[in-house]
Amino acid sequence: MVGSAIVRTLLAHGVPADGIVTRSRAELDICNQAAVQAFFDAEQPTEVYLAAAKVGGIYANNTYPADFIYQNLMMQANIIHAAHTHGVQKLLFLGSSCIYPRMAAQPMREEALLTGSLEPTNEPYAIAKIAGIKLCESYNRQHGRDYRSVMPTNLYGPGDNYHPQNSHVIPALIRRFHEAKVSHAPEVVIWGTGTPRREFLYVDDMAAASVFVMNLPLDVYQQHTHPMQSHINVGYGSDVTIAELAKAVGLAVGYVGRISFDASKPDGAPRKWMDSSCLNALGWKPLVDLGNGLVRAYRGFLDNDPSIIHSSK
Repeated sequence: MVGSAIVRTLLAHGVPADGIVTRSRAELDICNQAAVQAFFDAEQPTEVYLAAAKVGGIYANNTYPADFIYQNLMMQANIIHAAHTHGVQKLLFLGSSCIYPRMAAQPMREEALLTGSLEPTNEPYAIAKIAGIKLCESYNRQHGRDYRSVMPTNLYGPGDNYHPQNSHVIPALIRRFHEAKVSHAPEVVIWGTGTPRREFLYVDDMAAASVFVMNLPLDVYQQHTHPMQSHINVGYGSDVTIAELAKAVGLAVGYVGRISFDASKPDGAPRKWMDSSCLNALGWKPLVDLGNGLVRAYRGFLDNDPSIIHSSK
C-alpha cells in the first residue's frame, strides 16, 4: 500500500518511471540476505525508501508474534545493511506509531520513545520497528550515512490488506460493512468497546510526507532531530473513537444496519495520537480528511477485487 503510494508521489514529482526500481514479494524475498545483496548488486540504487513490512491488526499481532518480530527484523537489517555496503547515502525508513509506550502522554511526541512499556498486543512488531530506527541511527553515527526515519500513524487507502482477520481496523471494517451491505445483514459487530481513540492518515498523504522528509536538506533535518532521536512523526492531527470510525466507514460504504460492539474482545491501547508538530513546523500538512479518504479507500477496495465488484452488483 505505502510503497505504491510513494511511487505515485515520485512520479508526480517528475521522477521518470524508469528511474524507480521496485520489487514485489513474489520477485524478491527481502528476508533472504543473499537475495537482497544480489538485488543491490544488480540495480545499484542511489536512494532507498524502505516501506516493506509485515503488518496486521490486533488478531494477527497476537496470533503470529514470532512472524512479526522475525520477518520485520530481517527485512530491515538486510535492506539497511545492503544499502550501506553498496554506497547508498540516502535512505528513508518507515516505522509505526506503536513504537511508543502504551500509556505515553497524548499526543505522543518523538521523545516518548523508550520511556515506558509497550502495548502487549503488538510488542514484537514495535520492538522490530524500534530496532529499525536504531539501525538507521547507528549507520549514521558510525558511517556518516543519511538514513532517516518517519513514524506514520494508522494508514489506510488503496492497496490495503483486506483479510477478514489479519488486516488493520479500517480495511477490516470496510470489508465487514461491504459484506453486510451486500448480504443485507441487520447488524455489524465490532471488536472491543468502541471507546479507544485512533488517528488515521490517508496513504497518499503519508507518501507525500515521506518524499518531503527525504528531500529536506540534511542540515534542516538535523536541526529538528537528534543523532539518537532521529525519527519524525507523521500524523493527521486529530483522532476519533473506534465507534466514530465505524459509523464513518458504514456511511462511506453505504451500510444502513445496526452497529454494536463486542466488549469481550481486546481494545488495544486506549489512545494513539501522534504529535506531528515537528513535521508541521518544517512545512508539511495532510490534505485528505477522513470522510473523503474512506470514500476513496472503499472505491479502491472495489476496483482491485473483481469478485467483490461482482458480489456488490
